Amino acid sequence: MNAVLIALLLLPLLGAAATLAPLGTGPQAERRALRLGVAVTGAVLLLTVVLAAGFDHGAPNRMQAVTDLRWIPAIGVRFHLGVDGISLPLIVLTALLTFLCAVYSTKRLPDGEGTPSARSFTGLLLLLEVGMLATFAVLDLVLFFLAFEIVLIPMYFLIARWGSGQRVMSANRFILYTLLGSAVMLLGFLLVGLQAGTFDMTELAAAHGRGIGHTTQVIAALAILAGLAVKAPAWPLHSWLPDAHTSAPTVGSVLLAGVLLKMGTYGLVRVLLPIVPDGTATFAPYLGALAAVGILYGSLACLALARPGAKGDLKRLIAYSSVGHMGFVLLGIASLSPVGVNGALFANIAHGLITGLLFFLVGAVKDRYGTADLDTLSGATGAALYGRAPRLGALLGFAAVASLGLPGLAGFWGELLAMFGAFDPAAGLSRPAFVTYMVIAGLGTLLTAAYLLVVVKRVCMGDPKQPAVVAEIPDIRPYEAVSWTPLAALTVVAGLWPALLLSLSDPAVKHLLGGG
Repeated sequence: MNAVLIALLLLPLLGAAATLAPLGTGPQAERRALRLGVAVTGAVLLLTVVLAAGFDHGAPNRMQAVTDLRWIPAIGVRFHLGVDGISLPLIVLTALLTFLCAVYSTKRLPDGEGTPSARSFTGLLLLLEVGMLATFAVLDLVLFFLAFEIVLIPMYFLIARWGSGQRVMSANRFILYTLLGSAVMLLGFLLVGLQAGTFDMTELAAAHGRGIGHTTQVIAALAILAGLAVKAPAWPLHSWLPDAHTSAPTVGSVLLAGVLLKMGTYGLVRVLLPIVPDGTATFAPYLGALAAVGILYGSLACLALARPGAKGDLKRLIAYSSVGHMGFVLLGIASLSPVGVNGALFANIAHGLITGLLFFLVGAVKDRYGTADLDTLSGATGAALYGRAPRLGALLGFAAVASLGLPGLAGFWGELLAMFGAFDPAAGLSRPAFVTYMVIAGLGTLLTAAYLLVVVKRVCMGDPKQPAVVAEIPDIRPYEAVSWTPLAALTVVAGLWPALLLSLSDPAVKHLLGGG
C-alpha cells in the first residue's frame, strides 16, 4: 500500500509535466490536454479507492502505507509518508473534488484573460492536486511546509489568469496572506524541530511535548496557530477569502473551499494538538473565542449580503458562510476533547462536500444569467429557478438545507459534535467560557438558517413570467449532473451513516490526544 500512496503523489506530478510536452496546436491539442486531466485525476481517484479498500479499518489510529526514507540527513529531514483515520477521508475528498473539477472543465473551461489555454489550466490543476494530497500524506514538518506551499502558486494563477472581476488584486491578496502565514508557521516548526531534535511528526506526537520546554511550546504554538489560522480561515485573518472566492473561477472556488481551507484545520489537529499540547492548551480559550466570533460574524455578513438592495454577490455570500462553518471546526478543535475534535473532522468533510456543491451550483447560475448579483437575479419577485430550471433549483435548495445543518444530511453531525465538545471541554479549560461559545454557536446556526432560506427564496422562488436577466435558461446539463451527483449523494450518505467517518477518526483522535 505504500507504493499506492507514492503513486498518488507521483501520478499528478507526471501529468502536470506532461502538459509541458509538445501536443500540437489548435483545438485538438486543447481537448487532449483536458482529457489528460480527466484521465490522470480519475486514475488518482481510483488509487485512493484502492488505498481506502486496503486500509486496516480495525486499526485507524495506526499509520499505514508508510514510507520512511532519509532525505536530508544534515538536518534530520525524512521522506516520511503515511495515512491514518484522520488523513484518509481528506485524501479521498481531495481526489474526488479534483476529478469532478477536471470533468466539469472539459465542457466549461473558465474564461481567462486572452485565449484560455487548456494545457496551462490542466497543468496547474494537477500541480495543485499534488500539493493538496501531499499535505495530508506527509509526516515530516519540513515536508508538510513544502506541501503547504506547493498549492499557493497554482491557485494564485488560477485566480489571476482564469478568474473574473478584480482577479489580480484578489490573487495578490491571497498569496500575500498565505505566504506570511506560512512564514510564521515555519518559524514554529523550526523551533519545535531544533529543540526536540527531530522533524518527524510521528515521533513528536508520541513524545507529546516531552523534551520541549513550556515556554518553547507556548511560542511555537502561537506561531503555528497563527500560520494555520490564516488558511483555516479564522476571524479576523479571513479577509483574503471573500475576494479570492468572488474572483476565482468555479473550479478554483470548489477546490479552495473544499480542500485548501481543510489544510489549515488539518494542521491544527495533526501538528498543534499532539506536538505542543501545553502551548495548545494555553491558547485554546482564545481560539474558541475567535471561532465563536467567526461563526456569528460570518452569519451576520451573509444576512447583510442576502437582503434586498445590498447588491450581494452569491459567491461572496457562500465565501462568508465558509467563515462561519469553519468556525464550528475551530470551536471543536479548541475544546481539546475527543468529541469536539471528531466533530471538527466530520465538519471538515461535510463542508468540503456541501460547499463544493454550492460553488458548482452558484457558478452554473452565474454562467446562465451572466451575473451572481442577488438583486439582479431576483428582480422584484425572485429569480424563479424552480420554474425556469426545476432540477437546478431543487439541487440548490438541497445544498442550502444541507449547509444549514438539516438532520439527516452531512452538515448536521459535525456542528452538533463541535457544540457538544464545547459544552464539555477538556480538563483545565474554562467550562463557563466554552458554554458561552456554544451558545453563540447555537445562535449562529439560527442565523445560518435565516440567510440560506432568504437566498433560496430570492433565487429559487418567484414568478417565472417576470422579466429576467435572460428569457430562458437550460436546466442541469449532462456534464453538470456527472460532476454534482457524487457530492449530493455523499452528503446524504454521510448524514445518514455518520459512523462511516467517525469510526475512522475517533480512535485516531484519542490516540493523538493521549500522546500517540
